[in-house]
Amino acid sequence: MNVCITPRRFTGTFKIPASKSHTIRQLLIASLADGESVIKYPLDSLDTRSCLCACKAFGAEIAEERNGDEIISWKVRGNGGFKKGVGAHTVIDVGNSGTTLYLALAAAGLQKQPIEFTGDEQIQKRSAAPLLDALAALGVNSHSNNGCAPITISGKWKGGKVSLHSPTSQYLSALLIAAPLAPAGTVTEIEVPLLNEKPYIEMTLSYLKAHGIPYNNLPDFSFFSIPGGSSWKAFSSSVPGDFSSAAFPAAATAITGGSVTLLGLDPQDTQGDKFFFEMLEKMGCDVQYSDNGENGQSITVSRGGSLRGGTFDLNKTPDLLPAAAVTAAFADGDTRLVNVAHARIKETDRIAVMMQELAKLGIRCTELPDGLVIHGKGALSAMPSPVIDGHGDHRIVMSFAVAALGSPVPVEITTAECAAVTYPGFIEKIIG
Repeated sequence: MNVCITPRRFTGTFKIPASKSHTIRQLLIASLADGESVIKYPLDSLDTRSCLCACKAFGAEIAEERNGDEIISWKVRGNGGFKKGVGAHTVIDVGNSGTTLYLALAAAGLQKQPIEFTGDEQIQKRSAAPLLDALAALGVNSHSNNGCAPITISGKWKGGKVSLHSPTSQYLSALLIAAPLAPAGTVTEIEVPLLNEKPYIEMTLSYLKAHGIPYNNLPDFSFFSIPGGSSWKAFSSSVPGDFSSAAFPAAATAITGGSVTLLGLDPQDTQGDKFFFEMLEKMGCDVQYSDNGENGQSITVSRGGSLRGGTFDLNKTPDLLPAAAVTAAFADGDTRLVNVAHARIKETDRIAVMMQELAKLGIRCTELPDGLVIHGKGALSAMPSPVIDGHGDHRIVMSFAVAALGSPVPVEITTAECAAVTYPGFIEKIIG
């Protein structure tokens, strides 16, 4: 679907959706546990629904509690590390969810029954080859289309020592979640010569710690040793707000000079994308944290003066690149977004796509092998009736939706429906 967004100042108070990264981890962990877990206030989006379907295919029983349109909780009765097995010729469609694909691939290697994974057109272009190679060295069988879906997995996990390049942290998180469930006496050792997105490994390890699962690692995360024979335990937990999603309304107010208060965010959470608020401060915004009682922590972002450019290392937070790039378009001077080559292996090559689409709004960029330089001029000079190609990428769509608010003319954006992958209702908030 195409939407046309009219320029306006963006202001208000908004409850931020729950974290996709936490929701998917909790769903998979609950499905691999024994007993009933309760996931409170999860993200209900296209990606998390894809994960929910995968968990049901793994043998979990899932019921939901609603209050009108809002999901209050998902109650998940797990399959105890596949103790009931899975059905013959199980096929799991992960839709557009790369997180679900990578994390579930490793979990599927814990049992002998073949499980086939497929997904949409974008997923079928995203390689899982480094993860599949590591799984093969651990005794897990796989068949794929040159590392891409459709991928068929079957175990069982034998353990051993592997080397895993992790241009996306999801490869390593996948092994960390599955390895503890390998047979007792099995040890999985992982050398990690390359690791991007370190905060997401910290997030995964926080779950191992919370469940009392033993592991050893070097401080720089270049090596892990995980003994088998452990189990994930049933739990009850609320899902914190998503800093990745919060970046977009925050960018909207930075661009338009408004003020927003964002509810449900925990500044102490492991999510790396909270770095966006540090960026906004350095670019000239005012960022205030406060306790909102029953709504938890809140963040208020406002801008009085001009935005200014800067240099920002996005290695730990590649999902910020689209929101950061459009914000930089409205800053005075150059903004360098660097050390983020792995933004090219997301749903799209986000470095190339952002440069291509920003040009339609009159913004010149210089493409780097590992990032972008945005030559900001404080405002847009868009061509008449610009049409932005959203490329079916939720973060591209949302970033240009907020950029459109500061455009001198209305902006049309294609494939706007894909914003629901992580932020249902976002486009409606932007349109107002």
